[in-house]
Amino acid sequence: MKKILFTISLFSALLSCKNTSEKPEKAAQEIPVETSVTYPSDVIPFMDKWKILLGDGTTSNDLVNFQKDDFFYVENEAGINWVVYKTPNAGITSPNSSNTRSELGEKRRWIPEEGGKLTGTLKVQHVSTTGDATKSSSYSVVVGQIHSDEGHENEPLKIYYKKFPGHTKGSVFWNYEINTEGDNAGRWDYSTAVWGYDFSVVGDSATNYPEEPKDGIALGEEFSYEVNVHKGIMYLTFTSEGHETKTFTKNLLKSDFANKTDIPQQVIDRYSSTRTVGVERDTAYAGEKQFFKQGAYNQANRKSTNSETYNGDIAKQYENGSYAEVWFKKGSVGASEEPKE
Repeated sequence: MKKILFTISLFSALLSCKNTSEKPEKAAQEIPVETSVTYPSDVIPFMDKWKILLGDGTTSNDLVNFQKDDFFYVENEAGINWVVYKTPNAGITSPNSSNTRSELGEKRRWIPEEGGKLTGTLKVQHVSTTGDATKSSSYSVVVGQIHSDEGHENEPLKIYYKKFPGHTKGSVFWNYEINTEGDNAGRWDYSTAVWGYDFSVVGDSATNYPEEPKDGIALGEEFSYEVNVHKGIMYLTFTSEGHETKTFTKNLLKSDFANKTDIPQQVIDRYSSTRTVGVERDTAYAGEKQFFKQGAYNQANRKSTNSETYNGDIAKQYENGSYAEVWFKKGSVGASEEPKE
């Protein structure tokens, strides 16, 4: 009896093993993985106050939960989210400019008497590596602006970062463009250095650069600016760890350049051989509608700086260094404030 039972048990065990081995394996089920997108508006929540123009011509008036790969998106570095503005040397530009931009434009309009305030904490990751060293705009990007929306539509403020090829440190400076008396043929920028050089320092040939600035800012080095236009006076503050804090004031209601004798030597040296050097209307930008801009306004192009553009092929420009890239981790825009003592 025990022998029969053992035989039956062994047969059952073998049958069970056979059945198990012959059962087809179930295909592994693909479980959908939810991916969450971090938008620029999640990082800097003032995006509802802006519209944007990107380097490929894309525009949007609604930036909440908006991004565009390769132009306007979020990067995380060491646990910190940054809003990236990236734009090639050649793409689709605004009607009155030869320069591409991935740049915010404030929706609100204000006059200098009313004022407004803009702040930004950023680092420039890349500027064009090609260009003519004798041209002031080569190798540079504008990271913040005040732009007029009336009259000549000039710019009372442009904040620049510029780095010559082969240098470790670049320069931060700001330009004031006069609100020209009469027609706009005589317009010019006056430049003020923050760290490093101002706009007027160039190479003595297309491929020969000035010495590297000793107190400059490197690519990837963080700095901040505050633009506070209060009761017609523009107050500028620039800060960066390891660098001296710099402050400036500029009256936007009363011109410093209303007479020929007021024109700075910097301007005469830079412009007089190539264009008319005019004067500013006595009231400067008083009563004119203004708005802020922030992001990456690339100053390199084929026309004025002889920068490489690969016939407008954006992918090739990105591959070969023909672009500007700026990262912001903080920013604010709103009403002006009484300046601190």
